Amino acid sequence: MIPKVKEAQRAELHKTIWRIANDLRGSVDGWDFKSYVLGMLFYRYISENLAEYLNRQERAAGAPDFSFADLTDEQAEFGRETTVAEKGFFILPSELFENVRIKARKNENLNETLEAVFKNIEGSAVGTDSEDDLKGLFDDLDVNSSRIGNTVTKRNATLVKLLEAIGDLPLGDFEDNTIDIFGDAYEYLMGMYASSAGKSGGEYYTPQEVAELLARITVVGKTSVNKVYDPAVGSGSLLLKFDKILGKDGVRQGYYGQEINLTTYNLARINMFLHNINYEKFDIALGDTLIDPAHWDDEPFEAIVSNPPYSIKWEGDANPLLINDPRFSPAGVLAPKSKADLAFTMHILSWLAVNGTAAIVEFPGVLYRGGAEKKIRKYLIDNNYVDAVIQLPPDLFFGTTIGTCIIVLKKSKTDNSVLFIDGSAEFKRSGNKNKLTQENQDKILNSFTEREDVDHFAKVISNEEIATNDYNIAVSSYVVAEDTREVVNIQELNAEIEQIVVRQSELRRSIDVIVDGLEGSK
Repeated sequence: MIPKVKEAQRAELHKTIWRIANDLRGSVDGWDFKSYVLGMLFYRYISENLAEYLNRQERAAGAPDFSFADLTDEQAEFGRETTVAEKGFFILPSELFENVRIKARKNENLNETLEAVFKNIEGSAVGTDSEDDLKGLFDDLDVNSSRIGNTVTKRNATLVKLLEAIGDLPLGDFEDNTIDIFGDAYEYLMGMYASSAGKSGGEYYTPQEVAELLARITVVGKTSVNKVYDPAVGSGSLLLKFDKILGKDGVRQGYYGQEINLTTYNLARINMFLHNINYEKFDIALGDTLIDPAHWDDEPFEAIVSNPPYSIKWEGDANPLLINDPRFSPAGVLAPKSKADLAFTMHILSWLAVNGTAAIVEFPGVLYRGGAEKKIRKYLIDNNYVDAVIQLPPDLFFGTTIGTCIIVLKKSKTDNSVLFIDGSAEFKRSGNKNKLTQENQDKILNSFTEREDVDHFAKVISNEEIATNDYNIAVSSYVVAEDTREVVNIQELNAEIEQIVVRQSELRRSIDVIVDGLEGSK
């Protein structure tokens, strides 16, 4: 649990970050401007990361006053090759964030300076193992874009504000706690930008508490896993939850993912660096996972988590090669061209290790629709790959209010049944969205672990029964919702009505007597 003092400091930091981000962006759309705020945050991070790393080494070697930032560029060059081999990149002292910031206000060519700095940082990795991990990371921080000013002077003014604002963020001394704070700041900004952008932002962002639940599901009973994978990696938030849950050494061989959107692909790689995942520990690829998967040589994966885009179009049976693809062919049918959801599911199953677990966020329609999707569900159930189906609350995700679900896949199950969990009521309203609290997560995870029937919450159903129910795997088909209506005792109600009727008759007789008395006295 986070101490109250640290939590208060974090909340204050979040307020400051969001205020700065809004003050800076001016007329630029928030979702577009995020690349500038996050990119500059990344620039500060790698500058401080490198300087701290080199300072620590030199001071340990007997130079207690060593400061990399105070060296001349010529003096620093001697360590370039070794540093790139160890860190994956190199930055000259004059090009460190803090030194560029100091001269920024008086630098009439600031945009050109920053452009050269970013090019040099990426260039430092060319021809090395880290080249692919650094290439293009600053592409979306376009210092010459008219979006940040229609003249060089105005663009430079915006860049000065960016440098000052990001430099003023109270992120502490790097060697103390900045690694956690940088990553936390990045995740907070991504969440706020996604919330503000609605559907366009939420498409690439999974709320942190959902990401945490997915990761926790896949590592039940384990203290470490070999490799983790997300075929629709977005900003990388799902993969990074393993770092939080299992610790720095909990993922032994690295983090793998693929993303089709260029900007989001860059954000995912930046996110890895900001969470202190060094270049040799992650492999994030650009491209279409369904048509051109990038990690054939790296599968299988022991833990897979994903929140693929809902019901997107794909080539499907329009591409005659796909039905023979070993990822899709076992089902004997391809997911519909208008709904790629189960294509992602089949891809994930194919690359799942025998001892692994996959947790996938799915659109509810895949649980009960007919046609090709029913045939794929039949394959999954008949081969005993579906371990659990968990109904999530509505209005958790940015861009949609629909209650999604989690399908959990395993290849080495110990029974021939599926656990259904109705978590639709497990939420707390927070702002304009619902949120899974830690308590909500724990309740779902405990039920998943215990795998027992719980009235109105969890039900274990045999694969045979699912087959007789037309391979429908919607949670509501098996977990009976609690009837919260008031229970009425018919006998008591009838007795009460009878008493009311008797009382009415008595009142009528009394009124008649009074009326007769009044008429007789006339």
